[in-house]
Amino acid sequence: MVLVTADVLGAPCWLSLMARDLPAAQRFYGAVFGWTFRQGGLGRAFPVAEADGVPVAGIGAMAGELAVPVAWTAYFSVDDADAAVARVRELGGTVAIGPVSSPPSGRAALVGDPEGAAFGVWEGRVLSEWSVGEGTAPAWLELHTRDAFDAALFYGEVLEWADGSAGCCEASYEEDQVVLRAAGEAVARLHSRPVEAAAQEAGRRPRWLVHFKVRDLPRATEAALAHGGTVVPQLGNEPGGGGPVTLRDPDGALFTLDVLRPPPV
Repeated sequence: MVLVTADVLGAPCWLSLMARDLPAAQRFYGAVFGWTFRQGGLGRAFPVAEADGVPVAGIGAMAGELAVPVAWTAYFSVDDADAAVARVRELGGTVAIGPVSSPPSGRAALVGDPEGAAFGVWEGRVLSEWSVGEGTAPAWLELHTRDAFDAALFYGEVLEWADGSAGCCEASYEEDQVVLRAAGEAVARLHSRPVEAAAQEAGRRPRWLVHFKVRDLPRATEAALAHGGTVVPQLGNEPGGGGPVTLRDPDGALFTLDVLRPPPV
């Protein structure tokens, strides 16, 4: 089963990358995943990446003068972006951008949790066929943080997880992880990680990490390395190990290659 999370409040609703060189980013991700690109609702500078005709993510053009790291960002659906941003501030998070209008479909803000992990909130219309989760969806999300339980309290307040209203997410504590579910389907996990000693290591800071699923992990890894990607061994197995492989793209954005599991018979 592929759960479409677009209409579930508090659930992931989109993935976005702001690249310094948009054509180069398209070539890299096209080679690794076989993605094709079409114009999205925000114009030519913000194409939508598709896998087999299904939308996976957006890759936009970043203004060259912005001295900010290139990173994949997970956006979560909210009914009121201003209220969500106010909750971020009240609970010790930070606000980098917004909320700003994003014509023609909504309003967005880029924020950070108290540990520094960046994420976005989105109010408005989304692509109804987009999905994320443990099943056959093309992507999966993990939060690497100091304390998953404390993080769940923050995100639960900001994104109104398990507030009892219809159409919202539920979060449960399972084997030292917090699992976020929408309509019973797991869509993200929050992991406790020892980040204090490794806080200065580029790959080990608290962050939302995107797992993109592929049918052929060795081939995708080889393609990433051949087109300028590099392995981050602290966050994933070495190539050939059979498990997820975390890499940086040529611009420095982290992402993880994971195996697309066949649906249960």
